[in-house]
Amino acid sequence: MHKHLLRRLTAFSVVLASLAMTGVAGAQDIKERNFKFAFVNQKEHPQGMGAQRFSELVEKKSGGKMKVKLFPSGVLGGDASVISSLQGGTVELTMAIPGLLSGMAKDFALFDLPFLFNNEKEADLVLDGPVGRKLLDKLPERGLIGLTYFEHGFRNVTNSRRPVARMEDLQGLKLRVMQIPVMIDAFGALGANPSPLPLPEVYTALEQKAVDGQENPYSLVEASKYYEIQKYGSDTRHAFNPVVLLFSKKAWDRLSVDERNVLLDAAKETQPFQRAANRDVNAKAAEFLKGQGMVLTAFPAQERERLREKLKPVTDKYVRQIDPALTQELFSELGKARGAAR
Repeated sequence: MHKHLLRRLTAFSVVLASLAMTGVAGAQDIKERNFKFAFVNQKEHPQGMGAQRFSELVEKKSGGKMKVKLFPSGVLGGDASVISSLQGGTVELTMAIPGLLSGMAKDFALFDLPFLFNNEKEADLVLDGPVGRKLLDKLPERGLIGLTYFEHGFRNVTNSRRPVARMEDLQGLKLRVMQIPVMIDAFGALGANPSPLPLPEVYTALEQKAVDGQENPYSLVEASKYYEIQKYGSDTRHAFNPVVLLFSKKAWDRLSVDERNVLLDAAKETQPFQRAANRDVNAKAAEFLKGQGMVLTAFPAQERERLREKLKPVTDKYVRQIDPALTQELFSELGKARGAAR
């Protein structure tokens, strides 16, 4: 009797030890999986840093079964073509600013309104709250799964012709802008000549003087080495870009619940790391750019207000195209945040 019990206990101990060695993933429904993660920024950019951390966490949480291979710097194409690849199921992961999704889910244009957020804290509140969740919930019917929101940050203008310290300095500048209607309309209203281009084409366009400048966070100016061909920068902070971490719905539908949870948990854990990295790099980028010879001009608060007022018709145009209830909810959340900050 005691010998049988001892053998059973020994066998049970072996099973427990085996489970401990293989990790929890070994007891879950997780298969060998390989995912392609394509994005337009460099691996060294804060978005690339986030992608790398996400890849490491997916592998760790799946017990080494699920692997994410990174394809940075637009090697698999620009944003629009990669999003199409996700919808077709040939690429599993990417990151995209909301404006690139507004063509398929128009309410995402909400996050690209000029001067929507005053600071990152306001953005976090909205993105991580009901409004952010409701927008992600619109993606599955478009062939995409929104895992979480990363961050690109506040956008600034750079150019090769002159300092920009007031609204009138933008007049006549040919600026590369994002391939989204609200930014094209916004810079057109400010007197610039907006030229929408995919990000992988921007350096060459700047180098060949096809465009005078562009608008992006300083972190991207540093990572993309625009300082080699751009003399002037200005902290216009005219828009704040979240970044949606996207997964292909076609690929998602083939995954088990456990595999989906690995991806969701890795995304949730990566989010604060990526945002902190982005803010740290952006804070240091201005000094780096000045060290490389760029002339960075302060853009006064009163000039920013002039831009905001000038762009009010553009803002109103796009607000009319967005779900009124969602817009009201967003501005209600912002009002509460600003009231609490006083």
